[in-house]
Amino acid sequence: MSLTSAYQHKLAEKLTILNDRGQGVLIRMYNIKKTCSDPKSKPPFLLEKSMEPSLKYINKKFPNIDVRNSTQHLGPVHREKAEIIRFLTNYYQSFVDVMEFRDHVYELLNTIDACQCHFDINLNFDFTRSYLDLIVTYTSVILLLSRIEDRRILIGMYNCAHEMLHGHGDPSFARLGQMVLEYDHPLKKLTEEFGPHTKAVSGALLSLHFLFVRRNQGAEQWRSAQLLSLISNPPAMINPANSDTMACEYLSVEVMERWIIIGFLLCHGCLNSNSQCQKLWKLCLQGSLYITLIREDVLQVHKVTEDLFSSLKGYGKRVADIKESKEHVIANSGQFHCQRRQFLRMAVKELETVLADEPGLLGPKALFAFMALSFIRDEVTWLVRHTENVTKTKTPEDYADSSIAELLFLLEEIRSLVRRHIKVIQQYHLQYLARFDALVLSDIIQNLSVCPEEESVIMSSFVSTLSSLNLKQVDNGEKFEFSGLRLDWFRLQAYTSVAKAPLHLHENPDLAKVMNLIVFHSRMLDSVEKLLVETSDLSTFCFHLRIFEKMFAMTLEEPTMLRYAIAFPLICAHFVHCTHEMCPEEYPHLKNHGLHHCNSFLEELAKQTSNCVLEICAEQRNLSEQLLPKHCATTISKAKNKKTVKQRQTPRKGEPERDKPGAESHRKNRSVVTNMDKLHLNLTELALTMNHVYSFSVFEHTLFPSEYLSSHLEARLNRAIVWLAGYNATTQEIVRPSELLAGVKAYIGFIQSLAQFLGADASRVIRNALLQQTQPLDSCGEQTVTTLYTNWYLESLLRQASSGTIIFSPAMQAFISLPREGEQNFSAEEFSDISEMRALAELLGPYGMKFLSENLMWHVTSQIVELKKLVVENMDILVQIRSNFSKPDLMASLLPQLTGKRPLPLQ
Repeated sequence: MSLTSAYQHKLAEKLTILNDRGQGVLIRMYNIKKTCSDPKSKPPFLLEKSMEPSLKYINKKFPNIDVRNSTQHLGPVHREKAEIIRFLTNYYQSFVDVMEFRDHVYELLNTIDACQCHFDINLNFDFTRSYLDLIVTYTSVILLLSRIEDRRILIGMYNCAHEMLHGHGDPSFARLGQMVLEYDHPLKKLTEEFGPHTKAVSGALLSLHFLFVRRNQGAEQWRSAQLLSLISNPPAMINPANSDTMACEYLSVEVMERWIIIGFLLCHGCLNSNSQCQKLWKLCLQGSLYITLIREDVLQVHKVTEDLFSSLKGYGKRVADIKESKEHVIANSGQFHCQRRQFLRMAVKELETVLADEPGLLGPKALFAFMALSFIRDEVTWLVRHTENVTKTKTPEDYADSSIAELLFLLEEIRSLVRRHIKVIQQYHLQYLARFDALVLSDIIQNLSVCPEEESVIMSSFVSTLSSLNLKQVDNGEKFEFSGLRLDWFRLQAYTSVAKAPLHLHENPDLAKVMNLIVFHSRMLDSVEKLLVETSDLSTFCFHLRIFEKMFAMTLEEPTMLRYAIAFPLICAHFVHCTHEMCPEEYPHLKNHGLHHCNSFLEELAKQTSNCVLEICAEQRNLSEQLLPKHCATTISKAKNKKTVKQRQTPRKGEPERDKPGAESHRKNRSVVTNMDKLHLNLTELALTMNHVYSFSVFEHTLFPSEYLSSHLEARLNRAIVWLAGYNATTQEIVRPSELLAGVKAYIGFIQSLAQFLGADASRVIRNALLQQTQPLDSCGEQTVTTLYTNWYLESLLRQASSGTIIFSPAMQAFISLPREGEQNFSAEEFSDISEMRALAELLGPYGMKFLSENLMWHVTSQIVELKKLVVENMDILVQIRSNFSKPDLMASLLPQLTGKRPLPLQ
């Protein structure tokens, strides 16, 4: 094929468009599979009993369904044809999209074969990656199509309804039906289709060999190579981190595994004829038991490969290789990845500490940040998909990691550092592009032995674009746009990779190296956020929610991991990246998942923190209680008895020895950990996690962790204050106001001391809680101390005052209890003297005291009204008594004449 036709075929443009289109089609297939597997979301007529005969008939006769002569079988379909069309149009069009996507992929793959394109991930990275991505995406679409159990019914029923409504079937149905039949056994058909493409596919995969081997090293090799370390070689700390293949350094291992497994599955012929292909394939088989097709849909690598190869002649040795590799994975991969995660925790923590201390290093060492993100993401996704799918194992600990929160936290920290210091990165790489890359590229272009006009124009535009950059653009906040430059480089890769091209890229590796460097540097100016998504997106958790929740629960159980727990709600912000414009109906569901789990994580963290705070408050209140005046009698008594210690050498039995206040601070051995020590340690960790970020966004919603904590603290403080009152409705017991006030002050004092550590507005929490306690009910509708003390003073104090067991003493300025034989009552003076009334007024505030006084006055007024009724009723007798008060004989006869429920004088 001539060079001119290579230009006209627009290979780069088609690969770009088809890869994006393929992702959309793949998500639509996933959505149909998910919808139809759940009875709640399944189209309703697929669940109707009256429709069952029609569904069986369509499934049996598909695709040759005779609509006109099958009225007895398709009667229910005829009755609901309009509803069926309305429901199934999107489903049917999605299947048509698969067919059209397949046609375009076939056409492009055949064109690439005709052009005899050369693929090398180290040289034409974008061209090779897009080619392999397209193959994997296409295979995933077909595999997912074959996993939709109702595919025949959905397509056949739509076509029947279409024919009944319009008099003819859908024009696409014949080809679509045939395609569905062909892919009933998808891998068998796919291997037949990809046979002619074996040379191109195997060539692209073999270029991965060196990279894949290097990226699959164990933790010990990483450690000996000082991977990701900026301080292992101090003199080179500010040297730019460069590589001949920059993009390969942060290329996901999971992506490479997918390319290799699926590539050799489709083009398996080269495994028997090429030893290098065989080595790469076996190495890949020893990495994972499962690879991801999309989201939580996986391919069981060894089982699927073994099933396919077992049906082929001459593949006995390959089947043996598969079994051997599977045993190796089961025995070793868990520990292998566990050790890598342990290494990454230490290495990335060191990297993050150095970059946070010296953010200027993000200029020359930006590559290290993206490598760290990619490595963490690979390890996390490996753990997630194996934890989800490996159910029976002798070593379950290999698929559980109680320290995973630290890795997630470090990933978020690196992302945050990159975003925070974006200007540092831009300033450095802008100067790199203008003052180094442009000059080197210009020299390379001039030294090219052959340079066709089209390529010359493209490369000259590169030099002019880069040379025009200046630092003022960064200072002025100008938005950079290099997507055109990168697409031109993609085109140039395609032009220089065809067999008959005058300029071959593999013959000019220096051009490829400098352009790959320029692409990375340009991305540091205009698409850092996209690169962050590419290297560290963990939206996979949106589809592994059970594992996500389990990891969070494990983190809360591990005290040393509590400080990293904020990573879980932060990762919910990643879920927005798994949406696609071709499947907008998914957005609300994904949004609900993200917000719901983010909310539940923050609620749980706030709950744990507030619980810890209130437990320490309770301990502080217990210490404060030891200083109350009521406990000083014992101390005074002991002091007096010191003089008579010789007379009493031993204390009385049943008299416990009380520690003096402050004794808890005396330490003989610091290694002895008290309950208060544990609580303070937990609170320190929880405060770090709650105060880590002020706010963050999830699906356009801004969340404030401190607000969650404030609301929980407020509710818990309200309940704690009511609990401190110790009100017992049965025995009518309640704590003295002065004691409650001392307890409340202990709580408030401790919460105020935490204000700068918790991130919550402690003053507002205390103010709101105390204000609610001045009302009859709090914000949750629960009783407050105002209600409790009002009820107690009315039901206990006032009632007993009415019955005469309590009287008011002007001298003591308090109510006092009258002692009665055989009755043990509370001391009224302990609740009604001036100090208690002051404490009560301080607790209830003006609103509470007003509520108390209004209720008291209502009860007193009602008693006076009753008394007035009795006076009116006994008016004549009372007048006579008043006139004859000094005549005992007459009084003795008048008093019994007074009437009422109780004796009038007592009333």
